[in-house]
Amino acid sequence: MRESEAYSCRAVGIARTPFSDPAATPIQSIFSTARGTVEVYPEFRDGLAALAEFSHIILIYRFHRAAGEELSERPLIDGAEPHGIFATRHFNRPNRLGVSVVRVLGIDEGRVSVEGVDLLDGTPVLDIRPYIPEFDSVPDAGSGWVTPRHVEQIRRQSASF
Repeated sequence: MRESEAYSCRAVGIARTPFSDPAATPIQSIFSTARGTVEVYPEFRDGLAALAEFSHIILIYRFHRAAGEELSERPLIDGAEPHGIFATRHFNRPNRLGVSVVRVLGIDEGRVSVEGVDLLDGTPVLDIRPYIPEFDSVPDAGSGWVTPRHVEQIRRQSASF
């Protein structure tokens, strides 16, 4: 066994969202207006100190209902051509890790209220990080195979939630 395969990770909390059907869930958090909460487990709540000062946070979570782990997938929108899994945000990926940026609405007794959720209800949250525009935004970054048409299709799909 490779040393990196021995690593394990535990959830710091669980997402509570209005979504139970993967097919009826926004695809990207940036286009979602849905609200939810992250219920942080008691042993991790001290880690929330000063988090309310940030407007947005990054949620790192496990796609707990993903069908499997693949190295190639068709994108969920406009997915005629498969791409290497690392060139997509598809959920059937090694380790089944997901990342979403959400707006913080408030924090109360271990519950982080957020807007912009695209997670299924019950999703294990592995980490919470502050979104810092100076560190996390790259204005001139390239989008690879993702065209403006593809982005617009995702925006329209997500607007229905």
